[in-house]
This record gives sequence, C-alpha cells and structure tokens, in this order.
Amino acid sequence: MKLKIHYLIIAFSLAAAVSVSGEENKTALTLESAVQSALSRNERAAVADQRVIAADARSMKGRSVFLPNLNLSGSYTRRPYEVTRELDGQEIIIQSLNALAGSVTVNSVLLDFRSFPLYRQLKLENKAEKSNSLESKRGLSFEVCGAFLAALGVEQVLKAAQQRLDYAGQNFKASRARYEAQLVSVNDVTRAELEYATAVKGITGAGGDVETARLQLELLLGMKIEGLLENPEQLLSHAEAPPPGAEQLIPEALDRRQDLHSLRWHARAQHAAASEPAMRWLPSLSINGQYRFTNESGFAGKKTTWSVGLGANWNIFDGFARIADYKERKALAAIADLDVRAALRKVEVEVRSALVTLANQQASLKQATVALDVARKNAVETTELYRQGLTGALQAADANVRLYESEVDFIRERYGLAMAFLNLRMAIGLDPFGNQQTNDNIR
Repeated sequence: MKLKIHYLIIAFSLAAAVSVSGEENKTALTLESAVQSALSRNERAAVADQRVIAADARSMKGRSVFLPNLNLSGSYTRRPYEVTRELDGQEIIIQSLNALAGSVTVNSVLLDFRSFPLYRQLKLENKAEKSNSLESKRGLSFEVCGAFLAALGVEQVLKAAQQRLDYAGQNFKASRARYEAQLVSVNDVTRAELEYATAVKGITGAGGDVETARLQLELLLGMKIEGLLENPEQLLSHAEAPPPGAEQLIPEALDRRQDLHSLRWHARAQHAAASEPAMRWLPSLSINGQYRFTNESGFAGKKTTWSVGLGANWNIFDGFARIADYKERKALAAIADLDVRAALRKVEVEVRSALVTLANQQASLKQATVALDVARKNAVETTELYRQGLTGALQAADANVRLYESEVDFIRERYGLAMAFLNLRMAIGLDPFGNQQTNDNIR
C-alpha cells in the first residue's frame, strides 16, 4: 500500500510538470482575443449580420414603389402561309410567314399616399434591426467573458488542488518517516494518508471541471483552445474600484443601450404603419407607356407604334377593412410604446441591482483575502510545528484543508467580482472592455 501511494506521488508530480511545461510553450489566449474570435466565428454573430442584410433588402424593396418598372418583351411566330392585301396599289402584309413583334413598357406610380408610411415603417424597422444586431453581439461578448472567467476560475482551483496534493504528499512522507522512527503512532500515518487520498480526488474533480469549462468556451469561440488562458488583470483591477452612483449611470444606460434603441425604432415603425390605413381614403395616380414594333405593318401601314396612358384609382368603400386595420395597428403601436416604458424601468432596476451585487462582491473579496492570508500563515506555522514534532498529523492536515478551502473561496470571490463588474457594464450599455458600441448608419 505504501509503495502504491509512493508511485502515485511520483506520477502526479510528473504529470503536473509535463502539463505545465507544455502549456508554457503555447501562446496564452487573452480575453480580448477570445471575444474577437467569437464575434468572427460564432454563428450567432453571423446570424445578426444576416438579419441586418435582410432588413436592408426589405428597405430597398419598399423604395422600389417610387421607381418606374421597365419591361421588355418579344415574340416570334411561324405560320403555314403568308396573308397579304393590296391597298392603293401597294401590297401590305397582314400576316407574315415569320412574324416578329416586340414591345417596351414603362409603368410608374405617380402618387400613392399609402407608400409613404409603409416605406417609413421599413426604414425604421431597418434601424431597429441594426440596433438589435449590435445588442446581440454585445450579449455574445459578455457570454464569452463569463465562460472565459469560469474556465480561468476552475483552472485556478486546479492549481490550488495541486498545491494541496503537494502539501499532503509532503506530510504523508514526513509522517511515515516519523512513524518508522517510532516518533508518532500509526494514527498519524493513517490521517496523512487519508488527506492525501482526498487531495487526489480533488485533483480528479478539478481536472474534469477544467475540461468541461474549456469545452463550453470552445463552443462559443468556434475553435480549439491551445495553451493557457491569460488572466485579465486590468479587468480585475477595475472591478475593485468603487463605481459611480446610480444617478449618473442610469441616464447613461438609457442613452447607450442598443436594445432600448431597437424598441424605440420599432415603436416609431408601428406608429408609421398605423397611419397607412388612413391614406387609403385618398386616390392614387399612375402612368404607363408602351412602344411596340413588328414586321407586320397591317392596314395602318405602320411597323411601330406607341402609347401613353394616365390611370387613377379611388377605393371608395372596402367593407370597413381600412378602419379595422387602423384600429389594429394603433393597438400594436400602443403595445410597442408600453414595451419601451417597461424596458426603461427594467434598465433602471438592472443598473441598481448590478451596483448592489458589485458592492457585495467587493466586500466578500476583501473578507476572502483576509481569510486566505490567515490560512496561509496558519499552514506555514503548522507545517513548521509538525516538522519539529510539536503538533500532530491531524492539525497539519486540517491546516492544509483550510488553506485549500480559503484559496478556492478567494478564487470564486475574485472572479465573482469580475462577473459582477461585467454585469454592471452590460447594464449600462458598454461592452466588456468599457467601450460603447455604436453604428453611425443607424442615426
């Protein structure tokens, strides 16, 4: 049993050394690079871009109402015989053996009052979709940051578990040596062996957590992660600084948030659509022209002809359809306005909640830092006392466990603070790095 445990110690030490040396030879992945990779590789970002393209196409289609339609057509007819007539001594082809005909037709709407609100609706919906696209990408960026910090956190826990295993291994060897020298009882060896076995189990669990967290991050990035993850020290240091007050941040959030802009554009689009049924009471005017040519001159003796026409349409009664449409669209516009009002109140709550969470996390991190310092001091002192034979294996193992638990708690609180800080940035409309996302084409 002792020989197996000894080999376990050597195996874990070699595996840790190989793992660390292999990781160090690879370039560390930064948080900025991870976000950029997700924005360029993740399907959600591509979907957001395609939705903008579709919205642009709908806007272009709406604009086509104001432009003329040009149509060119031609035909060829083969007949079994040719029909001719003589008129005033001139032979006229009535039906040609090979008949050719062609025409050019132009149609254009001169005035249709319905087109103006419908086109305005499409333009506003286009702006809403662009704002929504920016917000979708911003949400993806924060999701990547959360997965990145989660992966970093479990990697730090794995390092703490490795340190616990190292201490447990040292204590186990020391207790065995002291037992062989008949300085302690076999109970000390058993307690040290139990602590070592628990540390081995902790390594296994932490390693699985690291693998799972990396897989989740790779899913968002759309690529395989090689090497270490670089600690975002700048983000962590900013998270520890006191934030501005809610009175300052809430107006900024209401101005920055692209999801709010999207709702506002959508509400304006609904109001534009609501005015369209009223325009149906007005007449519409159109113009059309045609130029026709053929090799069959007919009795007129002309191979070409043209025509121009002006049309008017006035729908006097449509079975109250326009009135029903007006009521429906007014209701939809009112719903859109209520959605904007609800979103404005929700943003205020999100900002205030994020500030409360951030303040709590900052306080928790300070407490965890103090606890970790005490645990480290206690572990060093207990290890030295155990080496001198002034304390037992139980106290040494307990000190090692408390150090490990304090390190894990510190890691969770530190990255929990970073997540709270990111949540605040998300609530106030910034990207994970404190920048404001804008699209000049929207305004």
